[in-house]
Amino acid sequence: MLDDLLGRTDLKERIEDLEDENESLRNRLDAESERRSEAVRDRQEAEERVNELEDRITELEDRVRRQGSGDGEPEFRGRRDLRGERRERVVALLDSVESTEEGVLTAYVPDDPPESVREAFGDRAPLVERAAPCLVVRDPEGLLSAALRPPNPPEAFAAWDSTVQMEREWLAPTGQYALAVVRADLFALGVYDADSGDGPQPERVHFEGFTSDVKGKHSKGGFSQDRFERRRESQIREHLEKCQRALDGVDAERVFVVGEGTLLDEFDADATAAVDATGKPEAALDDAHDAFWTVPLSLL
Repeated sequence: MLDDLLGRTDLKERIEDLEDENESLRNRLDAESERRSEAVRDRQEAEERVNELEDRITELEDRVRRQGSGDGEPEFRGRRDLRGERRERVVALLDSVESTEEGVLTAYVPDDPPESVREAFGDRAPLVERAAPCLVVRDPEGLLSAALRPPNPPEAFAAWDSTVQMEREWLAPTGQYALAVVRADLFALGVYDADSGDGPQPERVHFEGFTSDVKGKHSKGGFSQDRFERRRESQIREHLEKCQRALDGVDAERVFVVGEGTLLDEFDADATAAVDATGKPEAALDDAHDAFWTVPLSLL
């Protein structure tokens, strides 16, 4: 009676209705979250399967190529592209290797293998040369025998020790770093924090990108073409200067620059790589980031 007089009955009924609606929405949210989790798991499983099939195709193509050449050279035991969880498993496995004193060789080979590496690999040394530039690991019995191409390579070295002499930052994202993709007409920059990402995927904490009006290639000859090319080169220089100004403002532990191979020498970076990143700036950056941190593995 008092509630009716004070008008609280309607309010209580409204509160109950809202609580019921809130519970219904919470249940729907939980169900949607579960569906999204399942979709993410399904996508990850599908990507893993695609990676396995691509690796198998690469192995078979390499085997056909080697057999067709008839040169009798040794073959890779297998080849893989490591990304995401797969890369993390391999890095953890290498980090866990323990042997006797001077029982594991680790070497970074930028081009021609040094004599110490050739001796360690014996008749399989030509595979190291084919895999270079690469980080190689080998034990005297050949149970551990592999080459990886690190995105952020060290200086050349070769050392025998009881463990694999490897830094995680050579092969996988660590700390805070910047990665920029540069094309003649496009620039995209991301700053990433590997310590706050979701699993092996670092969190992108900053993004900027732009495109520049750069003329396409001229198909005609003569004076008109020369004038066109000079204008195009001037536009590219202006674009690269704008890219450099954006990079100068970056505050990160390491800076990586990827994109068109002919442009990479214009930038001072911790590491560079030629990658085929197409599309608009953000999409190009996502593709370039994934390509840069994909580690080719060759079993020797």
